[in-house]
Amino acid sequence: MGTLYLDRKETTIKMDGNALAFYRNGVRDGNVPLKPLDRVFIVGNIMMESAVLNKLAEQKTTVIFLSGKRLQFRGVLVNSLHQHGKLRVLQYHLSEKPFALEFSKKIVERKLNGQEKLLQEALKNKPTERMEISQGIKTLENILRQIKNKQINVNSLRGLEGGAAAAYFKAFCRIFPQSLNFNKRQKRPPKDPVNAMLSLIYTMMHWEMVREIEIIGLDPTIGFYHEFVYGRESLACDLIEPYRPDVDRFVWQVFKKRLLSSRDFTEGKERPGCYLKKGGRSKFYGLYEEWTKVTRRKWKEETENLARILKNH
Repeated sequence: MGTLYLDRKETTIKMDGNALAFYRNGVRDGNVPLKPLDRVFIVGNIMMESAVLNKLAEQKTTVIFLSGKRLQFRGVLVNSLHQHGKLRVLQYHLSEKPFALEFSKKIVERKLNGQEKLLQEALKNKPTERMEISQGIKTLENILRQIKNKQINVNSLRGLEGGAAAAYFKAFCRIFPQSLNFNKRQKRPPKDPVNAMLSLIYTMMHWEMVREIEIIGLDPTIGFYHEFVYGRESLACDLIEPYRPDVDRFVWQVFKKRLLSSRDFTEGKERPGCYLKKGGRSKFYGLYEEWTKVTRRKWKEETENLARILKNH
């Protein structure tokens, strides 16, 4: 198992036996063996011979394409999908049954419990922000009680989760230094380094979960909690919900330990937003891979567990 990030302009990739060979301006600049590769991230303008894509597809290596500066998702190359049609039929059938509400309540409870745990941890580290963080914890606890004790449907569950998110991020913002200018959750475009990191990792986690869903034989577009929307991978949105607090903790620790700082980010000149610089991206790839050593195994287990539940339901 291994991950390769290709993020260097004017690079051409060719096959050399069972290895990828890299060339810059016609001069060979290194190689990487194919055998350990499980996924490849292509960032920006990388030139690649079709034989390379054929070989990656043959050995079932997932290739994810990201834009150069903003690291926005552009597409994915995967090998042929799992042929387990019966499993997908079960998924479609249960998406409109009481199972959907039962499943939805569990993932929202897991997410809110994770958020509460993170704020409890932050409270010990930021005693000066005790009032705001404590209020966020109380709101999460109250909403968790409502989810457990009230007769609710999926729509009301979404409303409760929205209220929890507002209270959580109001408190979460207080645990970062003011110099990072993280005052609220803002997605498109991210205006500060914290929002930039959150959006980037949420996106990468989403597409890695899509990959695991397809490998196990489920349909990533048919969810149980998130409504069906054309072009959206609703099941992936469902399954990453409980792991969002893990991302938040990771981002908090990155800035707390000064593994990345505001100097690693730049403000967009042509388009508004805050994004990692080239040097910042190099640091980020290593940090992300270290973090995913454990989390990728959890994502895989999440999809396998769901497949078992659907089969046995």
